[in-house]
Amino acid sequence: MTQPDARPSTAAPVLRRALVYGAGLSFAIAIIGSVAGALVAGLPGMLSALIGAGMGFVFLGLTAASILLADRVTGSDLLSPAYFGIVIGAWILKFIVFLALVFTLRDAGFVEPVVLFVCLVAAVIGGLVTDIIAVTRSRVPYVSDVRLPSKDEIPDL
Repeated sequence: MTQPDARPSTAAPVLRRALVYGAGLSFAIAIIGSVAGALVAGLPGMLSALIGAGMGFVFLGLTAASILLADRVTGSDLLSPAYFGIVIGAWILKFIVFLALVFTLRDAGFVEPVVLFVCLVAAVIGGLVTDIIAVTRSRVPYVSDVRLPSKDEIPDL
């Protein structure tokens, strides 16, 4: 079995751009949501907005980070079981963390559930939109990570 080449992935700049866009969106949701939450429900509303925006960014970041990590570990071999294990493991971790946070924050006195829900939904939908924008604005070749044969590898005809 051959080792995968250590070529840089063409997806890494797109994922980094998605992380930057997602961070900017999460910051905007945190600011707007905390002001609106403070006006609606006082300090619990503000804290709920900050928690919702933070959760949205963490989940967005875990997805992109897991793909970048899997890409680096497997040497851009998308068919490697390790690649799928890292990405699926991160998604399962996200699901477990989400459930733990929901059950922990459900009865917390410092949380306004409606503000938390609205900010979390805005962060998730906004994260999807930022991913779409990052992908559509990227300049990734249709055929990527291709190595052309050298002069010595071409047979004489």
